[in-house]
Amino acid sequence: MYDADVLVVGAGPTGLTLANVLGQAGVSTLVVERNASTTDEPKAVSIDEESLRLLQSIGLYESMLTLLLPGTGTRYYGVGGALLGAARGPYPPRYGHPIKSELDQPEFEHALADGAVRFGSVSLRFSTELLDVSQDEDCVVASVQPLHGDPESVRARYVVGCDGGRSSVRKLMRVRMCGSSLQEPWVVLDTRNDPHDVRYAMHHGDPHRPHVIIPGRDGRCRYEFLLLPGERADDMLSLEQLQRLTAPYRRLAAGDIVRAKVYTFHALVAEHWRQGRVFVAGDAAHMMPPFAGQGLNTGLRDAHNLGWKLASVARGTAGPRLLETYEAERRAHAEAMIAMSVKLGNIVMTRSRARALARDAFFRSLGQWGPIRRYISEMRYKPPPRYRQGLLVGSDASIAGTMLPQPQVVMLDGRVHLLDDALGSGWAVLALADGTKDPFVGLEHSVWRLLDPSFIRVYSSERWPARTAPCRTPVVDDQAVLVSELWPSGPRFVLVRPDRYIAGAFTLAESHAVAEQLSAFLDLDQAHTEDVLDALAVTIH
Repeated sequence: MYDADVLVVGAGPTGLTLANVLGQAGVSTLVVERNASTTDEPKAVSIDEESLRLLQSIGLYESMLTLLLPGTGTRYYGVGGALLGAARGPYPPRYGHPIKSELDQPEFEHALADGAVRFGSVSLRFSTELLDVSQDEDCVVASVQPLHGDPESVRARYVVGCDGGRSSVRKLMRVRMCGSSLQEPWVVLDTRNDPHDVRYAMHHGDPHRPHVIIPGRDGRCRYEFLLLPGERADDMLSLEQLQRLTAPYRRLAAGDIVRAKVYTFHALVAEHWRQGRVFVAGDAAHMMPPFAGQGLNTGLRDAHNLGWKLASVARGTAGPRLLETYEAERRAHAEAMIAMSVKLGNIVMTRSRARALARDAFFRSLGQWGPIRRYISEMRYKPPPRYRQGLLVGSDASIAGTMLPQPQVVMLDGRVHLLDDALGSGWAVLALADGTKDPFVGLEHSVWRLLDPSFIRVYSSERWPARTAPCRTPVVDDQAVLVSELWPSGPRFVLVRPDRYIAGAFTLAESHAVAEQLSAFLDLDQAHTEDVLDALAVTIH
């Protein structure tokens, strides 16, 4: 009936990440991209800790390490080049990875494409353009045009537009973008053979000409310069003008220029991200200024959130109602990232000398105060990953909707791993271990058999699992991160979603009610659950 369960339009970072998430779950996925290959333009240059955790979950983190400049930070400079503050993130990192690393988007996309075709259920078709989309209650029919061929029809259960700010999918949905475009144009210059060898970005809040320098790996460097009133975009892209802009930092030859363009940045969000069986994600759903380096990362979060939910529906372990939680969860966080990016630009990149001097005085007076210094250095101004609505269960709102910390844990064989390596890629239920007693005894409901979660026994750093302990995955919380945050007041279960957000916490007495609540979110009834269990032949482990 279907040519693919999911048709992904656009083979950029968001679309290719979505294809990896779906492919890992065995979901039939077709990706179409109008260009002949992945991009050769170094657009995005930063990736954050949440995105690296996503790469870990789809098995690409280790191979990506050779492409990254990991653990970079940011330094902010004021009038006259005075250092206002430095940010690198907390240590140890809360989610297992550095809060900021530099990348080269062409290499990154190529690695994502190679990752997607690891899975036999994923197909990539380049030089293929989307022409039209129509849908009914049962499927979506997309008309696509190969570069050398006749138009074809593709029948899919769902379509996801990951095709950028000028999204064809969004236009076919007749969905408007709401928000504003910043009026100041910027020259964005990517270079090679750069002499910078520091591992941090530099945001220069010089009111005469605000600018940003982001060194990368192997002599790559991104320069961004604000155009001044009266400067014409075309004139500023000449070699002579680019040499003038970069003269304080390097000598620039024509062969050192990888890309030079003038951009006007946007702060926009689509009116809605879904129309029936058609969705948008990434820049097709939201666009933001680059000052916080969150454009690419916000798209990857969309892909992870929507990907595991589409996979659940395609595999029959959830009904279509689950897909209603995608925009409910992701919109508020994307809007928070946009607001932060705009605010950073207004503060750091102001052209008002009076505002710049006031900003510098503020940082000088308060920057020595410990809480303010940590707020900046640990990048606490970045909106935390938290969902206030969506697939959340149980009565304890203290940790529901937060992202699960990822400390290093000790496994039964004595080896140290990041927590997610023990959890696997699906659902997980964590419980605090108590001696040799199996904490999961009594956790009985068909929904657990359907979701087939990993059951993780967490031991405190003072205890060590006995070899005769029940056959559940044991981990030792040697850093006491999990024990202190998840079990502050006694035993309970912690339910973790495939995207590593905590769905909720509950006691054994509350477990049946939570399982029923979870079944409602997953749009399951008992008869459907039993049918799926028979089809999948799933047994609790």
